[in-house]
Amino acid sequence: MKTVKISLNSIDKVKSFCETAARFDCDLDLISGRYIIDAKSIMGIFSLDLSKDIELNIHTDENVDEILDKLKPYIVA
Repeated sequence: MKTVKISLNSIDKVKSFCETAARFDCDLDLISGRYIIDAKSIMGIFSLDLSKDIELNIHTDENVDEILDKLKPYIVA
């Protein structure tokens, strides 16, 4: 499992993030405070506080570099 911080501070970013996340067969979870939601659920993402950075958990050991490369526009350093 790999964990990174992402930022989804606009509606367009949320939409494109969901479309990108849906391409992968592994489980992706977003964690904000005590809430854990499916990263492929646009409704779930909008239930989070998007003004803050969100943790993304990638539940796979295969193709992690490819997934991180595709999600690079959303990752904060």
